[in-house]
Amino acid sequence: MKHQTLTILGSTGSIGTNTLDVVRAHSDKFSVKVLVAQKNVQKLIAQANEFNPELIVIADDSYYQELKNNLNNSKIEILAGDDAVIHAAQVKTDIVMSAITGANSLRPTMAAIVRGAKVAIANKEALVCAGPLIMAAVQKNKAILIPVDSEHSALFQLFNHHEKEFIDKVIITASGGPFRTFTRDQMQHVTPQQAIKHPNWSMGVKISVDSATLMNKGLELIEAAHLFDLNPNQLDVLVHPQSIVHGIVRFKDGSHILQFAQPDMRIPIAYSLAFPKRLTPPLDLKQPLSLLSDLTFEKPDYKRFPMLKTAIDAMKSGLNAPTLLNAANEIAVNAFIEGKISFLKMHDLIVNVLEYMPQRPLHLIEDVLEEDQKTRRTCLDLLKKHAA
Repeated sequence: MKHQTLTILGSTGSIGTNTLDVVRAHSDKFSVKVLVAQKNVQKLIAQANEFNPELIVIADDSYYQELKNNLNNSKIEILAGDDAVIHAAQVKTDIVMSAITGANSLRPTMAAIVRGAKVAIANKEALVCAGPLIMAAVQKNKAILIPVDSEHSALFQLFNHHEKEFIDKVIITASGGPFRTFTRDQMQHVTPQQAIKHPNWSMGVKISVDSATLMNKGLELIEAAHLFDLNPNQLDVLVHPQSIVHGIVRFKDGSHILQFAQPDMRIPIAYSLAFPKRLTPPLDLKQPLSLLSDLTFEKPDYKRFPMLKTAIDAMKSGLNAPTLLNAANEIAVNAFIEGKISFLKMHDLIVNVLEYMPQRPLHLIEDVLEEDQKTRRTCLDLLKKHAA
């Protein structure tokens, strides 16, 4: 395996730090050329000092001077702002790890694809908001798109060896989150601190809340439909509390093939970096038999977790519905984290926005971004009315 250079978009988040952990363990195979963070300037400084990239970017330009002052004697180029993030994605490297959270990931991810890069995509929002446009750009520019989410990485590995016409069903798994056994009444009063305590995974705040509502699985279904060019009716979810089996493919002859691994993001990250080869991740790998003991599966409960059903409906509706869903969900999650609405009210807000906003096709990235911003404004207006 030849030495490869790496751009990490979102280097200070959970995926970014785990990616650097893999790079640290395989410094003979990878070097970091570009690091991009939103606003965690202290962690970015530490990463710059350790990995000595050629370029670092802080998206929030209010932190530029602090970054500059702390790296004053360094030869590292330092830039700030949204345009600088897009520039960073365009810098020639072998691999781009796209790990920026939310719809902000859309432009830089597309910029990396347009230059024909190998893109390890760890954010689902870009494909949820603009899946057809992203996949068309991948094909046009001969880019390589490798999914990093554990579920999509599992399916990607399974899809490598089988013809799509023989596939009957594709199943992604969900842990069920911290409230899997809660009643609706119990969920009425849960706090953000409870919601972010995922039982199996160590993740960022937003994705942890999405896992608690099962919205995360809905977004993953939409992402899978685009990544693997599947009909929505071919996709399904199973709740699997142990988070050992990540993806299952059922074939028309009745055979099922699954991928399983312990719940650690460094495993799919290592696979995405080394693809089409494999790489040993820097963790203690458990034996298969110990992983497979006492596994359970159950169907999701749409009544207790209506976010998943709403996401599935948006996927089947097509047009701009997934874009509306994603934007409304980001606002709702932020409002919940800030204590402005309750856990269950997040779903009410999202449904209100989907009912209010008209459906229309989105032909360009500019259309997607415009729809995203319009939805956010509508959602914030509805929040104000709720508060009043």
